[in-house]
Amino acid sequence: MTDMLACETPDPVLIPLGSSARNSWSVSSSHANLVRSSVPPRAASVQAQDKIVTIDLARTAIIVVDMQNDFCHPRGWLGHIGVDVTPLRLPIPSLRRILPALRAVDVPVVWLNWGNRPDLLNLSPALLHVYKPTGEGVGLGDPLPGSGARVLERESWSAAIVDELSPEPSDILVSKYRMSGFQDTELDSILRNLGITTLLFAGVNADQCVLCTLQDANFRGYDCLLVSDCTATTSPDYCMEATLYNVQQCFGFVTQSSAVLAAVEGNKPYELGGTR
Repeated sequence: MTDMLACETPDPVLIPLGSSARNSWSVSSSHANLVRSSVPPRAASVQAQDKIVTIDLARTAIIVVDMQNDFCHPRGWLGHIGVDVTPLRLPIPSLRRILPALRAVDVPVVWLNWGNRPDLLNLSPALLHVYKPTGEGVGLGDPLPGSGARVLERESWSAAIVDELSPEPSDILVSKYRMSGFQDTELDSILRNLGITTLLFAGVNADQCVLCTLQDANFRGYDCLLVSDCTATTSPDYCMEATLYNVQQCFGFVTQSSAVLAAVEGNKPYELGGTR
């Protein structure tokens, strides 16, 4: 028996493989262990518009849409073409409160910003027409008079997050090129790799990019909560009212940042290999 034990092959040293601790397995030259480490659920109850909604913070992320200079800064693109961006800045104080609280309980913060390729090769004439209907003026990718910043160009001042909402190193940045952040982007792959099933939504414009992204999230099977005071639009009031109605009626739930803050209070992140 002693000789048999001495001849047994020792357990291989397995090396973790995966970009996310939430979705990784381990491998060696002779073995592959495909068993993922489980993350215990962390339930938190949020007061929504018509009921209490219990979410799993371990599988929740917040998507912050288009809180960037060209939309929210007075000297950005919308300001240049005469749009009053004051309403688009209203979510900033609520986001400054809610985002640190979510980071503290290990809820990923995903910044979803419009960011064109410099050559615009993935943008169709039909899309360019939306923002330049006469063929004249300043549209996607064109330089703004004065600053020369190109409208919504990726990695430019135009596409950068407004100074008041500077992202943390742990945050995730995704560029989009359509109203929906799921169209032709890596957003879905990132969320699934993180094991995310529930999405909180914030940003601008509520009735356009936020709603389109939320709808696509719902179509893909994510549970969706719109945080109403972290969301805004320059459209008429009835557009916001219709957005809140449609989200609550068809695509998920409507809540407020105060309810989310109350829900996360007292929750602590779970570390793989550790304890809560």
